[in-house]
Amino acid sequence: MPDSISNTLRTDVPPAEPSKKVGALKPELLLKENHHLCPGCGEPLVVRMMLEALESLAAQQRTIGVLGIGCYTAFGSTLDVDLVQALHGRAPSLATGVKRMRPEAMVFTLQGDGDMVNEGLQEIIHTAARGESVTCILLNNGVFGETGGHMTATTVLGQRTKNSLDGRDAAYHGYPILIGDLLAQLQGTAYAARGSVHSAAGVASTGRMLKRAFESQARGEGFSFVEVLTMCPTGWFIPTAKGPEYLNEVMGEVHVTGELKADGVLTTTEQLRERGAAKD
Repeated sequence: MPDSISNTLRTDVPPAEPSKKVGALKPELLLKENHHLCPGCGEPLVVRMMLEALESLAAQQRTIGVLGIGCYTAFGSTLDVDLVQALHGRAPSLATGVKRMRPEAMVFTLQGDGDMVNEGLQEIIHTAARGESVTCILLNNGVFGETGGHMTATTVLGQRTKNSLDGRDAAYHGYPILIGDLLAQLQGTAYAARGSVHSAAGVASTGRMLKRAFESQARGEGFSFVEVLTMCPTGWFIPTAKGPEYLNEVMGEVHVTGELKADGVLTTTEQLRERGAAKD
């Protein structure tokens, strides 16, 4: 057998050692793995990583989540944490009230780009500006997925949606809002990052971001924020298998991933681009 494959698992003979379970198949806080979201959706990955981060910090018994309005709202029945349902866009303000009444709790919001950046832009900005000790998580796919796939404030130029069939045009629709970059600049923001789930490396990196955001909240440093680029093949009018590639090449080129603010240091999109180019 060639040296290059000598350490791989052989399939032509029985294994020398019996297989064994090395980790949990799902987070303890995830009641069931089945969901009703479209094939290829990236949101279930984010929910799983969020729960894993909470479990790693032993925060199971003191976590309170606030859900926005979107496809992800369906996860309310599958998460084994205390949850509050907010009106469209209002999750950060509701989370503020929860945290002030229960300061010992680990409080998070889960919102889509339509919910957070369209319906509730002022809510998220003022929550960050006040330095509220909550963690807000954004599922960003650039469309209103639940209501048919029309354009949101984060849709990138040229991106096709239900109401921008020829692609988003700056002269007519305006420019996308890079909400992560905006929030990172506010003094009340202690931690801000943008991840992606288009690849295994992206998933691993995003998982670390979510944990760091919750750790920041646990230390009482202020507002923390993680934006995650997620796939929505149905809303993008593309085959399911093309979702990760489309996410990386279309949305990822504009909403550049990386830590935008950590340990008091602000990192610009241009700097993130330079780091990515250097790695390539």
